Amino acid sequence: MTLELREIFKDYDQKPLLRGVSFTVGAGLTCCLLGPSGSGKSTLLRIIAGLEQPDSGQVLWEGQDLAGVAVHQRRFGLMFQDYALFPHLSVQQNVAFGLRMQNLPAEEVQTRTRQALEQVKMASFASRKVTDLSGGEQQRVALARTLAPRPRLIMLDEPLGALDRSLREELTGELRGLLKSSGIPAIYVTHDQEEAFAIADQLLLLHEGRLVQSGPPAEVYRAPVSAWVARFLGRNNLVEGSLASTDPMRIDTPLGKLETSCSLPENLPLGSQVTLLIPAESASIEKDAVHTQPIAGRVEDAVFRGKDFRVRLTCAEGIRLEFELAESYLSGQELALFISPAAIQCLR
Repeated sequence: MTLELREIFKDYDQKPLLRGVSFTVGAGLTCCLLGPSGSGKSTLLRIIAGLEQPDSGQVLWEGQDLAGVAVHQRRFGLMFQDYALFPHLSVQQNVAFGLRMQNLPAEEVQTRTRQALEQVKMASFASRKVTDLSGGEQQRVALARTLAPRPRLIMLDEPLGALDRSLREELTGELRGLLKSSGIPAIYVTHDQEEAFAIADQLLLLHEGRLVQSGPPAEVYRAPVSAWVARFLGRNNLVEGSLASTDPMRIDTPLGKLETSCSLPENLPLGSQVTLLIPAESASIEKDAVHTQPIAGRVEDAVFRGKDFRVRLTCAEGIRLEFELAESYLSGQELALFISPAAIQCLR
């Protein structure tokens, strides 16, 4: 069971919204479309579902082009942020609604409804009105309704967005487990990176209608391909500089010459501008065989985060950097840290 998108383009109000988006969702995988508002995430879902048509490009299921295939014939399940539950119906009636619209035998409707509610651990709530449920319980009912018709693909558009932070964190792992146990490939849309990291097998990062990076969440986080990706993922230790030498690779920055073992395009001329990413976890308070490059600054703040302290420094020319350190430091204190050349990354 494979979904493939090829070069999807879509304009809205005569402005480009999607610009050549291509990706594949493999069997049993949960792929997360992550990006800021307006990046085209929800429009992509609607195109896959058949609710909108692309200006150009193809949506294929198992190699079959779905152009002209009606929404109900695609057999894809779409779950919206507001859940769209019927307030006058019970939990059981809400889950059964789509099955009845398919004119299935009453016995099969009953069996599938029960199985879907059991799958989301809501069988004991079958006779309740959905208006009597909590936000998390309503979310489970909406998911059961999506699962009941046994879709070939599940699409979830900000399914936890209406819930408060604590409930969202509680349900994230549970939702991932439900998606994995269903064995159905899924596309999950969110603008929340923590939610995306917790849910996704594959991350698809959208920016201004383009797919700018994809891969397993850990890989995307550890190796962002551009300064925009790094900033979006909260990796803000970015320093501008110019290429000073290539052997060894040294970059002139306001912090001094920084050496890095990362690769740059061949034949990049000396003096070319580059952006360096200094990982927050890469600093040592002491110089050793690995951490050899000093970075000095004045402590602005130190915040305890459970396992470490997030220490914010103001460095040369007002550059602000944050590091994860084992100890706290006083505001105003001068501090020298040491960085490994292998940890410093060069970004587009």
